[in-house]
Amino acid sequence: MAIRNIVKVGDPILEKTSRKVEKFDARLWQLLDDMKDTMYQANGVGLAAPQVGILRRVVTIDCGDGYMELVNPEIISEEGEQFEDEGCLSLPGEVGTTKRPAVVRIKAQDRNGKWCVYKGEGLKARCFCHETDHLDGILFTQKVIKKVIE
Repeated sequence: MAIRNIVKVGDPILEKTSRKVEKFDARLWQLLDDMKDTMYQANGVGLAAPQVGILRRVVTIDCGDGYMELVNPEIISEEGEQFEDEGCLSLPGEVGTTKRPAVVRIKAQDRNGKWCVYKGEGLKARCFCHETDHLDGILFTQKVIKKVIE
């Protein structure tokens, strides 16, 4: 396992759409392991593959209630709304209030290709949205309704 460099704002890879994962093999497992280590090293709660320079639909998340790997994630339902401050490992120091769903259900594959459905509320719902946005080339700054001045 290795710590990968986190791509920063300005790199065009952050604006591109990621490709679906087709092969569930040792390369994918290495990417997931590296992303986990990189996310924890950076004290993040989520990391998407484009943030480490890989255009694949892969996300790691840990909002404090356990580590998750999401391959080819798709949001299948949203409920309510929440207005909370958000930041991003690719935009160090930038924080803004975003409007996100309060509850999100997401369908994703695990590292072996098995489909699962997960429910997230609060921070986890925001993470699901934030990280899947990365896979479509969308940064949280495009969702900011109020910039937070530090």
